[in-house]
Amino acid sequence: MNPHYLFTEDAPRPIGPYSQAVECGGLIFISGQIPLDPKTGEICGDTTEGQAEQVLGNLRAILRAQALDFSSLVKTTVFLTDIQDFPAFNRVYSSHLQKNAPARSVVQVSRLPKGVKVEIEAVACR
Repeated sequence: MNPHYLFTEDAPRPIGPYSQAVECGGLIFISGQIPLDPKTGEICGDTTEGQAEQVLGNLRAILRAQALDFSSLVKTTVFLTDIQDFPAFNRVYSSHLQKNAPARSVVQVSRLPKGVKVEIEAVACR
């Protein structure tokens, strides 16, 4: 199986040496998305909720470019800089991924790129 490197202009360009997503064997591995506006590259949102909305929008754009949606997600990993923000984050997340939600891990980290509050990486299946 050869990996296919995926890219869409509708999601932020990678800010380092990585791909937005890579497909291999029917699975799509989506790199961690932070709340960057795809057009400007600027951080969107000052709150956990606002940042979570942008991150989920970026994930949606990557999936949509592959003719998929959130129902294709099988696993997400969520990184929060403050686990006390979990209830606020979870309200936003569950408004997008309530029915048939993917498996998920949520961890607190000391810092995230560009000082954001939320990052999500994901695995989808065709």
